[in-house]
Amino acid sequence: MAAAPMIRILWSVLAVAELALLGCAGLGGVRGDASADREIRPFAPAEYDVLVAQLARKQGRMSEAAAAYERAVAKDDESAYLHRKTAEALALVHRLKDAVAHAERAHELDSEDRSLRLFLAQLYRLTRDPAGAERMLRDPAGDPLDATAASMLFRMYLASRRLPDALEAAEWWVQHKPESLKARRALARAYQVTGRGVDAERLLREVMERDPGNLNVYDALARMLRARGDFSGEIALYGDVLERYPDHHVTLIRLAEAHLAANDLDAAIVVFEGIEDLYPRDLRSVARLGFLKYERREFAEAAGRFERVLESSPERHELAFFLGIIRRRISDDSGAIEAFDRIPIDHEHYVEARTQVASILEQQGDFEGALAEVEAVISVKTARALELYRASLLAEVGDFDGAVLQLEGMLNGTAEDDEVLYSLGVIHSEADRVDEAISLMQRALERNPDNAGALNFVGYTWAESGTNLDEAEGMILRAIELRPDDGYIADSLGWVYYMRARPLVESGRGSEAQGYIDRALKELKRAEKLTGGDPVVSEHLGDTYLLLNQKSLALERFEEAVRLEPRLGEQPNLLEKVEGLRRELQ
Repeated sequence: MAAAPMIRILWSVLAVAELALLGCAGLGGVRGDASADREIRPFAPAEYDVLVAQLARKQGRMSEAAAAYERAVAKDDESAYLHRKTAEALALVHRLKDAVAHAERAHELDSEDRSLRLFLAQLYRLTRDPAGAERMLRDPAGDPLDATAASMLFRMYLASRRLPDALEAAEWWVQHKPESLKARRALARAYQVTGRGVDAERLLREVMERDPGNLNVYDALARMLRARGDFSGEIALYGDVLERYPDHHVTLIRLAEAHLAANDLDAAIVVFEGIEDLYPRDLRSVARLGFLKYERREFAEAAGRFERVLESSPERHELAFFLGIIRRRISDDSGAIEAFDRIPIDHEHYVEARTQVASILEQQGDFEGALAEVEAVISVKTARALELYRASLLAEVGDFDGAVLQLEGMLNGTAEDDEVLYSLGVIHSEADRVDEAISLMQRALERNPDNAGALNFVGYTWAESGTNLDEAEGMILRAIELRPDDGYIADSLGWVYYMRARPLVESGRGSEAQGYIDRALKELKRAEKLTGGDPVVSEHLGDTYLLLNQKSLALERFEEAVRLEPRLGEQPNLLEKVEGLRRELQ
């Protein structure tokens, strides 16, 4: 049934609908209720169901609209219009296969309707039937029906990585619609994905000349330059955009990202600082600036940004976590704990945050508090590293047997045992059971010869006692190969060289010792840089200067070690050295 006859009989349909809804005394006094509607509806014409469908669709009752259209088309199977409307309604309620069937019937009844073919092609794409879509989008000669069909074919081929077909569709589109900038942008994209980057850039620049204010074209060209690694070209392009649109927000963000991609951290920070001034409510950029400041070790500025974002967005728990890390770095332990306390138990950073709190308490000497934190975390999520940490804290609170019992319970006969054996060795060492500690470390190395911690422990312990220095040096050198940026291993190597030099100096063979002393100073200074300052490293430097009889330099280093809060268990004679040198140098 065509649309025109439907309009001509609209008033008669409305009259029928009015009778159905309001009732009529001439029909026996039927009231306008649901039962009356059911009685009349089977005999109502298709137009009535169309009106019901249109009303339901306007009111957002899509399932009812689809059902009404299905009733209408059942009464008039020869109406292309009704089949199409039914297909549209069914598509909206995700009955795609049924929608395709009705759309195909509509096409069968009206094969000249191009808009219907485009609609049917979309349905085929939704049902993952590319062959069906192509059949609708191409004419009998195999060409796209029109520019819209070419556009759809291009997108379909691009999505399915049929790149030669995508290029062909884009070329046809440009050939038949040379004035279309969208067509030229599509062809540029096709050139890009088929490896013709120069042609793609040329075409986009032509489009820019024709439409210099089109930001989408700039964006497409910028993405192309980024993909090619031409960061300077991308940055220059953003400069052109900003000349035309000063302080354009999105372009400024893209410019900052381009500087980051080019590893120009300073330039990115300058741009983000400008964004912060121009768009203070862009908290996402403020947070990104905070991370960049953190990377540059400008901790106070980074913390300020994170605090500002958290004032407005307290749910940004990842920022609270990094704020806690920053506050630890600037020795604000109470502030760090306050930040870590913001992180809820279901957040991905919760376990690490509570472990950080435990570490702070441990550094403050509150081993009981640290142990309680770790045990609380383990009750939420256990992990091997946490179990190892718990064992070390048990040893710190004096429960040596408990620590050993837990670690021995973690031994499972696998290669992973080297970690547990290493931890057992450390605990025995802290209990002054050096021989047991060395034995455990050697067992760890049997499991894993590349356990850098065990290599360093054995090598340093032997160096401290002045024994097995050749083997100690070899073990520590291997540990450095495994962890080249570990300042404590560098300190161990420096100490090996010191211990090689000392007996030579004491026996009057200073010239033979000089080479070892030079190497000791080199490694100890490297250790100082890598650790950021450590009391044991400073004491070792002082000992080395003392070996050279440079007492003033030695005293400076010993006093530095005192300022760095020495670990008395490892440095029992430090204060005695300081007092002795001060008396000598008065």
